[in-house]
Amino acid sequence: MAGNNRDIIILGIESSCDDTSAAVIRNNLILSNEVSGQTVHIAYGGVVPELASRAHQQNIIPVVDLAIKKSGISIDEISAVAFTRGPGLLGSLLVGTSFAKGFALAKKIPLIEVNHLQGHVLAHFVKEQSVEKKMPGFPFLCLLVSGGNSQIIIVRDHLDMEVIGQTIDDAAGEAFDKCAKVIGLPYPGGPLIDKLAKEGDPKAFKFAKPKLPGLDYSFSGLKTSFLYFIRDRMAENPDFIEENKADICASLQYTIIEVLMTKVKRAAKETGIRTIAVAGGVSANSGLRQALLNAAEKYNWEMHIPAFKFTTDNAAMIAITGYYKYLKGEFASQDAVPYSRVSLK
Repeated sequence: MAGNNRDIIILGIESSCDDTSAAVIRNNLILSNEVSGQTVHIAYGGVVPELASRAHQQNIIPVVDLAIKKSGISIDEISAVAFTRGPGLLGSLLVGTSFAKGFALAKKIPLIEVNHLQGHVLAHFVKEQSVEKKMPGFPFLCLLVSGGNSQIIIVRDHLDMEVIGQTIDDAAGEAFDKCAKVIGLPYPGGPLIDKLAKEGDPKAFKFAKPKLPGLDYSFSGLKTSFLYFIRDRMAENPDFIEENKADICASLQYTIIEVLMTKVKRAAKETGIRTIAVAGGVSANSGLRQALLNAAEKYNWEMHIPAFKFTTDNAAMIAITGYYKYLKGEFASQDAVPYSRVSLK
């Protein structure tokens, strides 16, 4: 498995939220991608930052060790270490950042900081052994939808991106999870809504859609509309949720997807770009995937949807971003500190 002198081997570290992940890539070929999740948060209905950072401290060394072993490379072959600098939970990011700094210092190799959002977009360029995959050509539009972000991005090159639309309040993933909590679904609620929605009628109930100009998103009004709707129906019938759970989930999912798709279609029309990609945790949603495929067929788009393992937080996306930054000599110093909030430049 040893590479030649021209190979660039990147160790990627991702610790922005509650998943500890490490990956090894040779050039743009993924050799390993290990993720350790945290079940401790389920009891609290959401991620508890203090518990997340403690779990990262326990997980980071075993996860990195496993990723290196599974990659088949020796530790001395690693060209650089890439890490998520932000955005994310500060305590969680600190664990990954500190480990990456120590590793780079010990091995005398470059350190590469990665914007987590940029990583989600570049997950489309991860190559897998024996898997045929067409990479998106430039420029393309990327709908980035996750727990904390809903953005439409023009991607002109691997490291040249411009946000042309974003949420002004809550993200689509937050809307899924918080509405799920309202109807008593455990955390994380998004995947459960997706599952239940398959059995329900998407037109059963109507919820408020924001009327925002341009390409920006807003989901706070939808959340409020959903909350009041459930409260009023429960006052009339205490069993309303249990009797209509599938229809509620189907209608909520349909509304969120409609909001997302309206702006994507507008962005494609305004920019004239017909190569469309989707990224982030919410891109695993089956309803959204189908809506994008339907739109691609209708509008003659070239559609790029990532494999499920590259939708949620993972280090493969950090490693691939690190690879492209390595090629340009964009290295970080040991003074780099994590940031909880940052825009995608």
